[in-house]
Amino acid sequence: MAITRLLSACLVLAGVALWGAQARAQPYPSKPIRLVVGFPPGSTVDVSARLLARKMGEALDQPLVTDNRVGAGGIIGAAAVAKAPADGYTLLFTTPSTHVIAVFLSKELPYDPVRDFTPIASAIDTYHSRAVGPAGPLNSLRELVEYAKRNPGKLTYSSAGLGTVFHLTGELFKRAAGVDILHVPYKSAVQALPDLAAGRISMTFSTLQSQLPLSRSGKIRIVGMLTADRYPGLPEVPAVAEVVPGFERPADWIGFFGPAGLPRAIVERLGAEVKAALAAPEIVRTLDENAQRAIWTSPEDFARMIRQGTQSTGRAVKAAGIQPER
Repeated sequence: MAITRLLSACLVLAGVALWGAQARAQPYPSKPIRLVVGFPPGSTVDVSARLLARKMGEALDQPLVTDNRVGAGGIIGAAAVAKAPADGYTLLFTTPSTHVIAVFLSKELPYDPVRDFTPIASAIDTYHSRAVGPAGPLNSLRELVEYAKRNPGKLTYSSAGLGTVFHLTGELFKRAAGVDILHVPYKSAVQALPDLAAGRISMTFSTLQSQLPLSRSGKIRIVGMLTADRYPGLPEVPAVAEVVPGFERPADWIGFFGPAGLPRAIVERLGAEVKAALAAPEIVRTLDENAQRAIWTSPEDFARMIRQGTQSTGRAVKAAGIQPER
């Protein structure tokens, strides 16, 4: 009887071991993947996440389920991923708001942007531009710079709020151009556009996509691209750096992260699927329609991009005298 019980116990243990080995041997992914987005449904980041999630889910044969964890400029969503198991089933799709800007604007981050995450791949870059009102002396970016130098403190620029990427962009522009332009913060970049068209502010920094409708109707004028090169759809509009040498915009990307310690094999698999999705004709077409472009990078290059962005953002924050608020 004792021998029988011993044999039974051995068989049970062997079965458990076999089951565990089989479970470990299951190819990744074997269940749905949660894609955390720290921004509201319908936002640029959310729309981009859902666009790529559908394509990647088809290739992975498992759905990427978008989970909007909104709040604190994306920090709440990022914190949730930082605490998740490093098994590839919880990912983060985010912007420099959580991994660069938050370093300078948050007194106590609930995570370390470097130590608590595994960079997977950068994915999307959104074209940003500078626009002026329809009337006045600012017909070009060069004229704007010259006028600002002759009239310090007379011009104004809007942003989406204190410490946002567009506020930092304005401060970096002022520093590179050697001009004094007053900052007027709004609750969102889009809210400033009617005031720009009405002449209540001199200029604004925002997404090209938000500016194009008013530009095409003649209500505002786009005078400079904030990217390093020109936008193919507006080849006559120069990049700001062409007119203002030394200008560099703050970090601006949308990319994928996992929790710290994500296995290299999973990182490589996900990175390859991000790259393949970005190359799909329908994705390329949609990005172009939204004034965006693919900027896929390897994990190492993505990490380098984040470091460089942190340095440039630090310079902008120091120039603007911005202090942590939250």
